[in-house]
Amino acid sequence: MNRYPLWKYLVLAAALVIGTLYTLPNFFGEAPAVQVSAARTSVKVDAGVRDRVLGALADAKITPDFVQWEGNSVRARFSDTDVQIKAKDAISKALNRDPAEPDYVVALNLVSRSPQWLAQIRAFPMYLGLDLRGGVHFLLEVDMKAAISKKVDALMGDARLALREKKIRASVARVGDSLVLNFTDAATRNTARNLLSDRITDMTWEEAGEGQSLTLTGRFKPTSLVAVQDAALKQNINTLHNRVNELGTAEPVIQQQGLNRVVVQLPGVQDTARAKGIIGRTATLEVRMVEAHGQQGVRDYDPGRLQAALAGDVPSDMELLYGRDNRGNGPEPLLVSKQLVFTGDNLNRADANFDQQGGGGSVVVVGLDSAGAASMKATTRDGVKRRMAVILVEKGKKEVLTAPTIQSELSASFHISGMANPQEATDLALLMRAGQLAAPMDIIEERTIGPSLGAENISRGFQSVIWGFVAVAVFMCGYYMLFGVFSSLALGFNLLMLVAVLSMMQATLSLPGMAAIALVLGMAIDSNVLINERIREELRAGVAPQTAIHIGYERAWATILDSNVTTLIAGLALLAFGSGPVKGFAVVHCLGILTSMFSAVMFSRGLVNLWYGRQRKLSKVSIGQVWRPATQPATKDGEA
Repeated sequence: MNRYPLWKYLVLAAALVIGTLYTLPNFFGEAPAVQVSAARTSVKVDAGVRDRVLGALADAKITPDFVQWEGNSVRARFSDTDVQIKAKDAISKALNRDPAEPDYVVALNLVSRSPQWLAQIRAFPMYLGLDLRGGVHFLLEVDMKAAISKKVDALMGDARLALREKKIRASVARVGDSLVLNFTDAATRNTARNLLSDRITDMTWEEAGEGQSLTLTGRFKPTSLVAVQDAALKQNINTLHNRVNELGTAEPVIQQQGLNRVVVQLPGVQDTARAKGIIGRTATLEVRMVEAHGQQGVRDYDPGRLQAALAGDVPSDMELLYGRDNRGNGPEPLLVSKQLVFTGDNLNRADANFDQQGGGGSVVVVGLDSAGAASMKATTRDGVKRRMAVILVEKGKKEVLTAPTIQSELSASFHISGMANPQEATDLALLMRAGQLAAPMDIIEERTIGPSLGAENISRGFQSVIWGFVAVAVFMCGYYMLFGVFSSLALGFNLLMLVAVLSMMQATLSLPGMAAIALVLGMAIDSNVLINERIREELRAGVAPQTAIHIGYERAWATILDSNVTTLIAGLALLAFGSGPVKGFAVVHCLGILTSMFSAVMFSRGLVNLWYGRQRKLSKVSIGQVWRPATQPATKDGEA
């Protein structure tokens, strides 16, 4: 009756072993380390970088605990902070030959002291929130002048496209933050003014000049100027949210400060170098047409223009940039138009994939909005067999990521090919998906902050959980005797499973999360109280001990399920509609309910079955004083 099949004991044993393994890293603490990650998108961190780090440390006669490559970064752990600082200087000198333009970010960090065999099974400690452990703090400033300048460039392109569609002859130039159009007759200027007033509503259009020197000047409306700055700030905040999501950070804080600054706080982040690389990245994406050098049969082909540009004579409407040559001949010079085809603002999707029709190479599948599609179609209609450059603009420096050849007229959806490998396609798609910054952002303050409530709160938080557990266990053992011991062991198993699940999820534990753990302990023991009291009721009714145990667990299950489901619904509501600390509380709360139902019923019954299940002639159970009605003689210590 009260016996588990072997498979149930195996499930419990497996859960106990897994829970122990994934809880262990939380007890080893942290050690100083140096972390190396890429400073630029085109720089890759691979096993070769790890070997260079090992060589730099060997040359400096520094012995690390270990040096490991984790795909996106290389981490070297050391015994103390003095060795850590010396190692950072040695690694920086070896990897970054030009400190003004570093290829790698070499940052001080903390890593777990847990053994390597735990890391190999992906067993890592939980993160602690800003209110417990601290984290990374960035203060970024948005370059509003660059945002306005970028908007003017976009409007200039829109103006040229609108005039081209209506076949209106005019020269369009930029003067400061204004657009100036030159005409030779008043009729054409009036037509252009009516057209641009309808198409470009962010500017007011003023006529000037006389004779054949007629001008039409577009200036920002005051309300539009404010809207551009506000939109730039909001877009940058949204982009930062997307980039933080790539870090997998729990409960990040990204908020506006003043008119042009953004605060970013990442609680419990260990990978600070990667965080700085992603948050501080000022990269934007631009797509432009390449001058048709080296392509016979293409209209307007002039083989001398590239040679002249290399000699220093670059046309005013062109830029000389360098892209990677897939044939391995070194950087390839490209003469690129300054006119934008589209930017990251026009992207709806960007996914890395394999080219099923072109030989299985790596491509990026791109989807554009209506404005981007219209510009792409108008540009590529006459640009077949020409090249189109995808340019990364990072801190004012432009780098051509790829320059594929246009095979046909393109519109809202197309493929970008020319990727050297699948990882390059994945990197490009990731950056495009994360969104484009509306304006460059500079990190004006960067620091690792300590606990906002002090180290004392960390100690008190853990002590509240530990002493709460001890108090509950003492009461249960004193009141329910051996069944109280079983309940306490089940409560410990529940705490073990909860910490293990949070560690597997790499969740960030904050003070509200610790409060949720304490609450979960009280709620979990309620289930065992219901079970124990139900068994007592059956014993009072004169039921045999084995039958009382069976009925107690079976009939208490429905009540336990109802109470936990209703509490889980409330927790899910907090999870869905809460934010920040409330959401952190809700995550631990919901997980704790699920683990408590497993531990309070299945694990505790497994212990009871293991102890009492094989006793066929069970005459009494140790469940404390069983009070019978006054008409019946009382039994002592659970005797039946």
